[in-house]
Amino acid sequence: MLAPKPFVVTRGATRLVGERWGEAETCVVLLHAGVADRRSWRGVAAHLADRFQVIAYDLRGFGESEPGNGEFSHLEDLAAVLDHLGPVPVCLVGSSLGGGVALDLALRSAERVASLVLFAPAISGSPEPELDPATKRFDELLGQAARSGDLAETIRLSLWLWLDGPREAEGRVPEPARRLARDMIGDIERRGLSEGTGASGLDIWSRLEEIPVPALVACGDRDVPFLINRSQELASRLPQASYMVLPGTAHLPYLEQPHAVADVVRRFL
Repeated sequence: MLAPKPFVVTRGATRLVGERWGEAETCVVLLHAGVADRRSWRGVAAHLADRFQVIAYDLRGFGESEPGNGEFSHLEDLAAVLDHLGPVPVCLVGSSLGGGVALDLALRSAERVASLVLFAPAISGSPEPELDPATKRFDELLGQAARSGDLAETIRLSLWLWLDGPREAEGRVPEPARRLARDMIGDIERRGLSEGTGASGLDIWSRLEEIPVPALVACGDRDVPFLINRSQELASRLPQASYMVLPGTAHLPYLEQPHAVADVVRRFL
């Protein structure tokens, strides 16, 4: 397997830490979810690096990229990483939070984005969701765990919700994916970054029709129901988008089936 090369992009007092596989002309940038860091993409990167240059980095406040002091924007950080790579348009592959950052850039700087592959992405400016009973139960239990300061319970419930799926049995996804997810979620919870930190402030939801970039929107059929519904609507509103169901997976399909997710990206590109 091709070994990645580490890189660092300096943003003021903050260092964005990432890694790069391959030297091909076509570049794929992998943007992780808000319950993960760049390690979540390593299985996918290994399957893509024979044909593409692949980049993954820790968003600020995740993994090895410290949050620093003061306000920041994930969108501006992504633009700085692309400046580091050079002027060639890239394919942005984003999951959840990372998908939202990809959409932000595609609206603001479409010339920098050749295409989008989005896995149940966040969407800046989207309306507050109506939760189904199973997801609402997790929301309430996670709130209770947070208020009581029970880190172990917060991690357990987050694993169940995001890795297994809210309507599935706990422990559905086995090791080693479970071990990695537990480690990433634990790091994030211990750091305690507030939800919404680094948001762009853009209203992408009301301007989806202005994004001209070819896109694939995908979602696991065991994911949170409102995310499935929102992903379907996203695909219907983007001018050049299609929708794909990822059977047997929840919110982090690339941890469950990295080879299959890499094949999805390959076929689209």
